[in-house]
Amino acid sequence: MLILAKVFIGFVVGALIGMTGVGGGVLLLPILIFGLRVPPIIAVGSDALFNFVTKIGSSYVHLTKGTVKRNVVVGLAVGSLPGSILGVGLLKHLRSVYGSGVNSFITTAVGVLLICVPTLLLFQSQIEDHVTQRPPTLKSLAGLSLIGLLAGFLVGMTSVGSGSIIMMLLLLLYSFPPKVMVGTDIVHAVLLTGVTSFLHFKLGNVDPYLVGALVIGSIPGGLLGSHLSTRMPVPWLRRILCAVLLATGARMLWA
Repeated sequence: MLILAKVFIGFVVGALIGMTGVGGGVLLLPILIFGLRVPPIIAVGSDALFNFVTKIGSSYVHLTKGTVKRNVVVGLAVGSLPGSILGVGLLKHLRSVYGSGVNSFITTAVGVLLICVPTLLLFQSQIEDHVTQRPPTLKSLAGLSLIGLLAGFLVGMTSVGSGSIIMMLLLLLYSFPPKVMVGTDIVHAVLLTGVTSFLHFKLGNVDPYLVGALVIGSIPGGLLGSHLSTRMPVPWLRRILCAVLLATGARMLWA
């Protein structure tokens, strides 16, 4: 029965991603921690691997369609991959010093992100309208690498942010067509979550059976969500989902 519950959770998360476009990390992590009672450090590693596997197909599609700025992917990766190593390394250090106390640190960090990320998502359309015709204000490799470093560090610690945080920062600092922005973000996320999940796997922070069950459910869920996204009031669903995530973040911080 527990396997079926994990498959069902994967189905629901996949459907919500397909319908709303909200990232898998921010959706799945609180469910793993609160719903399945997975230890936070295992939830982070497993979530990173889940995000990696589920983004491979869509990244391939974007690459074949030419909706990827490869130089931007490289610029982000120059910062994000070392950032991920630092984030995972910090968790390793905290676990060696505090033992299971590292889980409290992770819960707090995830709680903060679950307040910040949904808040940004709620205002994403206004930000997009404001910067639509604006020329790029940041072009350097150093600027991209700094964005990547911040996001990589956060993903290494929490598995949250490989899509949502980088997308928002790129949106604020660059002007690309929406499809190119999404494609570039997804391809970079594959690199980042791939490295992050590998590092967590080496440290024993990944439950492969949990990830397998979630992926099995997420495939039909994602197909259904994509189908329903053209038939449902997605903006309202997105707002409700962000409100739930905000409440979840507050629960993590003040539990």
